Amino acid sequence: MKLNTKRTVLIGFAFMSILAFWQFYDQVIPSLLEYRFGLDTFTTNAVMSADNVLALFMLPLFGALSDRTHTRLGKRTPFVLFGTIAAVALMGVLALFTAKNDLVGFFIALMALLLVMSTYRSPAVAYMPDVTPKALRSKGNAIINLVGYLGGIFATVMMMILLRSEKTVEGGSFYANDQSFTPIFLVIAAFMLVAVLVMVFTVRENKVVAAAREEMKNDEPDVVTASDAKLPRDVRRSLLFILLSVFLWYTAYNAVTTVFSRYCVEMWQVDLSASSGYLLTATIVAIAAFVPLGWLSGKLGRKKTILVGVVLMTACYASALLVHKPSAIMYLLFGLVGVGWAAININSFPMVVEMSRSGDVGRYTGYYYAFSMAAQVTTPLLSGWLITQMGYQVLFPYAVLFSALAFVTMLFVRHGDSKDTKKASLLENFDAGD
Repeated sequence: MKLNTKRTVLIGFAFMSILAFWQFYDQVIPSLLEYRFGLDTFTTNAVMSADNVLALFMLPLFGALSDRTHTRLGKRTPFVLFGTIAAVALMGVLALFTAKNDLVGFFIALMALLLVMSTYRSPAVAYMPDVTPKALRSKGNAIINLVGYLGGIFATVMMMILLRSEKTVEGGSFYANDQSFTPIFLVIAAFMLVAVLVMVFTVRENKVVAAAREEMKNDEPDVVTASDAKLPRDVRRSLLFILLSVFLWYTAYNAVTTVFSRYCVEMWQVDLSASSGYLLTATIVAIAAFVPLGWLSGKLGRKKTILVGVVLMTACYASALLVHKPSAIMYLLFGLVGVGWAAININSFPMVVEMSRSGDVGRYTGYYYAFSMAAQVTTPLLSGWLITQMGYQVLFPYAVLFSALAFVTMLFVRHGDSKDTKKASLLENFDAGD
């Protein structure tokens, strides 16, 4: 049995649409709030954290709702299609309020947009495991991530072309106020809609799900059909520990990516932009590593690949403590961080949904994202408080601590693994479990 690469790529167009939006959101919205509408930094950060807070509740809820949805379009497609249409319409409204400098209207439309975006992320991500055999889900997730990052790259390129930035006195940058933001809103909205329409018209969900179930009927004999049946105690234990691991490694990683620009200023006395090259290196290497690591996890196993990734990232965080000025060593360390992050990301989500019952993939997808988002809500506050008390030198010890804890909790995960095996028939089959 082989992965249907073409189908997986097309399903990934939904994730590409989503990541294009979030790349745009993370770069443009805070600049608008602070420099166009005049909000202070604290208020801007509070608004920007609203999506993570919403995600804690909305992602599990709508993941579970999509599990129980049955329409002519399927169970995931309606959420993705109509959610995207609503999001695109609200992007147009945001562009209008931006042009009119209407902060109240902008804020209301932004909150509505974040609410809509929270309704279909879990259904979009759950689509891939619905149609992919267990042992191939790491490879499938690698492709989904690769396609998704292409959306982020598209958004970045469009912002570089369509928007002009200026420097602050402190050395930071913001998008100049004397320009129209309407083109970038409309280009990102159009890209989101086209990407999702490509998926909808090329992949008929009910048809491919039915075909996939036929393919997987002998692949998943351990799956219990009743979605309300309780998981065995040992499986619940593994699920808890991997979700804790997700929380812990996101706590470490997001602290570094959030604070590192200010770390460069305070610890190395260099320009704010100095950090961008290191973080970009991690992202580029992660993208390049997705597919090879997806293949490797099929040979080595998901759990072992994750543990290698966690060890690699922990070692890099610890090594960064020894670097006292900008150097080529930091590019190497952040490149290795990208490899470790890719190894973790492409395998952790498949391990979580591996433990789900038939028909509960969306709900478990929501659990996965709820724990990752919980870390992204918590770590800026916790790391920020520690830095206030002890200084920026606490950043990498903080990351080492939580990354090492993630390694410990992963050791207690006993389910959700899967790797390639070859049978006597010479056909490549797949098996699940430790």
